Amino acid sequence: MGNTAPRLKARLKRKKRIRKNIFGNQDRPRMSVFRTTKHIYAQIIDDTKGITLVAASTLDKDYLENKVEGKKVDIAKAVGNLVGKRALDTGIKKVVLDRNGFLYHGRIKALSDGAREAGLNF
Repeated sequence: MGNTAPRLKARLKRKKRIRKNIFGNQDRPRMSVFRTTKHIYAQIIDDTKGITLVAASTLDKDYLENKVEGKKVDIAKAVGNLVGKRALDTGIKKVVLDRNGFLYHGRIKALSDGAREAGLNF
């Protein structure tokens, strides 16, 4: 028998429901966000080719050089800013947000706000 936590089951159900409707193409790729208790990750994916175009996280070299001290929300905003700048450098201006089953508040919202401040539209 599975021993999966109820919160994880609920998130995976939300994730499946969201991914049914969200698809990233070349014009508007998908920005997928994943968070753990210590770190946050964001990547921009072209689903037609199945490749990651841009990625950033709290474990990234560029982030660690300019490390932001403070709350997790501030750190998530810095990672969002980093992924937004990298996307603009590669010519990506519009994305679709895939919150990966996480609720849109706290660190997920801060990351998306940081990406918007960098110039991404979604």
